[in-house]
Amino acid sequence: MRIKNKPDKPGEECAVFGVSLTTDEAAGLTYNGLLSLQHRGQEGAGIAVVGDNNIYCHKEPGLVTEVFTAEKLENMPKGRTAAGHTRYSTTGDSTPENVGPFVVEYLTGRIAVSHNGNVTNAKELRSELEKHGLRFGATSDSEVTASLIAYNITKEKDILKGIIRAAGLLKGAFSLVIADGRGRLTAVRDPNGFRPLCIGQNETGAAVSSESCALSSCGFKTVRDVLPGEIIVIENGIVKTYGIMLENKEHERGVCIFEYVYFARPDSVIDGLSVYDARYNMGAALAYEHPAEADVVCGVPDSVLDAAHGYSAVSGLPLVSVFTKNRYIGRSFIYPTQTQRDSAVNLKLNPLAATVRGKRVVLVDDSIVRGTTSERIVRSLKNAGAEEVHLRISSPPFIYTCHYGTDIDDEKNLLANKMSIDGICRQIGADSLGYISVEGLKNACGQCTLPLCTACFTGNGTYG
Repeated sequence: MRIKNKPDKPGEECAVFGVSLTTDEAAGLTYNGLLSLQHRGQEGAGIAVVGDNNIYCHKEPGLVTEVFTAEKLENMPKGRTAAGHTRYSTTGDSTPENVGPFVVEYLTGRIAVSHNGNVTNAKELRSELEKHGLRFGATSDSEVTASLIAYNITKEKDILKGIIRAAGLLKGAFSLVIADGRGRLTAVRDPNGFRPLCIGQNETGAAVSSESCALSSCGFKTVRDVLPGEIIVIENGIVKTYGIMLENKEHERGVCIFEYVYFARPDSVIDGLSVYDARYNMGAALAYEHPAEADVVCGVPDSVLDAAHGYSAVSGLPLVSVFTKNRYIGRSFIYPTQTQRDSAVNLKLNPLAATVRGKRVVLVDDSIVRGTTSERIVRSLKNAGAEEVHLRISSPPFIYTCHYGTDIDDEKNLLANKMSIDGICRQIGADSLGYISVEGLKNACGQCTLPLCTACFTGNGTYG
């Protein structure tokens, strides 16, 4: 089940982070890692720490700093291994029970599982596990994944073999970080490579993370990305790879291209491609594909500012700051009702009349889903005195929904399915509208070492 009130941007995935150290600083480092990954999920956060052959887990709804006060962090056990999670729900209700990591018991121990992605056969797996007597307290696919792993560890009588067997039964998108009671950390990336996962090391041990920005923020040097289908085991800070253990049972899709358009932080590198470079290239492609007779260029903070730089460089139009951002307002899609989201958008971005008054403005944004946010932003610029607003979008029109962890609205609600580009332009009140082409977007991300999934734009995941 998805949240009822849909955001007017693609919803983000979750984040996973884990460490295996030679010192007892696992909880604190994992907290720092989750802070760096907060943009990937703001509904809840949790950390599971391994200590004295047991697993202690604290998790609650809310931001990382709300869930882990100084007192709560101080009271967490000292340990060398930990798995952390921030949540944005794509399956399962937004409730405390669905916050990760999930700690489950099996015959001889416990594991903690953090999951980013969307397991498309979770309902079938849950039904099968219930036949074997397993009970569930949440509604998310992450709990099903954790229980499936624990069940197969019991069957195989071996932790690694159980993880491999369970992962082979999962369909869809999954990057997993698994801490077991013996202090080992296991990382798994699905065979298609939908969701990112990378490894870092320093003198105190090793870490795995959804994005490299969290590794560098915590003092780890990024070693490489986990390969699609690969299983990594880290114990006492030593990294061992077990090669490509999972078969690709689905049509090859590759990493979600929206990691580069919107989800990831610009200081991350995912599968060999700098997120900053990708966004800059998107803006450059937009300037070639959709030039405009204008006076200035600006971007909607924050994810598209780099694309605005690219548009400015190619077009020769000066780049200006047009919005003052209230950084004490969270991302608007975390609010439970549309009225609250509308209010938050108005509070969050206030136009600078001095930079737009009497000007023809090229406004660069990353996407249009239902169009309500774009309409409000265009209107705010014109109310501030902009003569013209030419909207340029660094992703193609959304036509298809996604089943692999990106929370895109139902196809019937996608504006591009109901109107032509000219119709959308009139609806949002812009003077012109241009989307980057699928080929332009792929070319902008051409340095990525994996194929790119563009299914939400094209209906298929092939990389042409």
